[in-house]
Amino acid sequence: MVETKFEARFPAENSSARVELDGLLAFPLTPFTEGLELNLDAFAENVESHVAAGAGALFVACGTGEFSSLSPDEHAAILRKAREVVAGRVPVWVGAGGGAASARAGIAAAEAGGADGVLLLPPYLVTGPPSGLVDHVRYAVGDSSIPVIVYHRSTGVFTPNSAVGLLDIPSVVGLKDGFGDVELMSRIITTIRSVDSDRARDFLFFNGLPTAEVSARAYAAIGVARYSSAVHCFAPEIAARFHRALAENDDAVMEALLAGFYLPLVALRDEGQGFAVSLVKAAARLRGDKAGSVRPPLVEPTADQIARLEKIVDDGFAVLKSVEAGA
Repeated sequence: MVETKFEARFPAENSSARVELDGLLAFPLTPFTEGLELNLDAFAENVESHVAAGAGALFVACGTGEFSSLSPDEHAAILRKAREVVAGRVPVWVGAGGGAASARAGIAAAEAGGADGVLLLPPYLVTGPPSGLVDHVRYAVGDSSIPVIVYHRSTGVFTPNSAVGLLDIPSVVGLKDGFGDVELMSRIITTIRSVDSDRARDFLFFNGLPTAEVSARAYAAIGVARYSSAVHCFAPEIAARFHRALAENDDAVMEALLAGFYLPLVALRDEGQGFAVSLVKAAARLRGDKAGSVRPPLVEPTADQIARLEKIVDDGFAVLKSVEAGA
C-alpha cells in the first residue's frame, strides 16, 4: 500500500522543529475581479472550500495561484487571508521565488507572516551550474528557519549530486519535481537516501507535474507518493477518490478515472500554453466559484474549449458515480 502520510525532521540542531503534511495537497486559485484586481473575499471562499473538501495542506500563491503575476503586497495579503480563514485547521504554505533577492525577501516575508512553510520556485530567467543552483537556495533561505520545499523544474533542475547539497541547508525539507524526468528523479532519490543520516532518510519528495494524477503511479513506484492536485480546485470529489485509489493500489478505479476524465482533461490542457492554470480557473467558474479570469500573459480558453471542458468534467463525475456504485 502506498503511504500518503508523511513527516520530516530537521537536523539534530533543530530537532524541536517538525513538519507534518497529510493527505492530498491543494493549491488554491487566486481570484481576480473583472478589472484583474485581487478578490480576497472570493479567495476566502476558495480556501474554505478546499479545507471543507478535506485538503491536507494548502499551498497558496504558488504556480496554480499565479505567483508570477502577484505583487509583494498581494502576496502578503493572500497569506494573511489564508491563515485567517484556515485558523490552524491545516498547514498553510506559500510560494516564493524570482531572482535571488526576491526569493530571499519572499521567504523572509513568509516567515514574518506566519506561514507554515515555503515552496521555493525556480530562479527567474537565468540558469547556472548545479553548484550555483544550490547556492541560490542557500542565499534565498538566508538565516530563516521556516521549512522550505524546493521546486525542481525549469531553470532549477538539479543533478543527483547537487540535490544532495540541499541536505546542508537545514531548513530545506524536500524537493518537488515539476521537470518530469522519472529516471533523473529516481537517481536523485537514491543518491539522497544513500547518505547515512536521519536528515537524508527524512527528506521529502513530491510529484509536482501538471495534472499530477496522470503520472502518480509512475512516481509512486520510485517512492514519490506525495503529489499536489490542481483538480482539487474544481472537482475535489474526483481528486480525493483518485488519491484514495492510489493509496490502496486500486488500479481499476485509477484506470477508470484516468480514461474517463484525466486523460481527456490533459489532452485539452495541452492545446494552449498556460492552460494548466487557465483551464482550472475556467472549470472552477463552471462549478460556480468566483475564480475570475487569469492575468496576462496567460489567456482564457475559447468558448469551444470551455464547452468541451464542461463535458469532460461532467463525464468525470459520471465515472466517479459509476466507480462509487461499484460498476
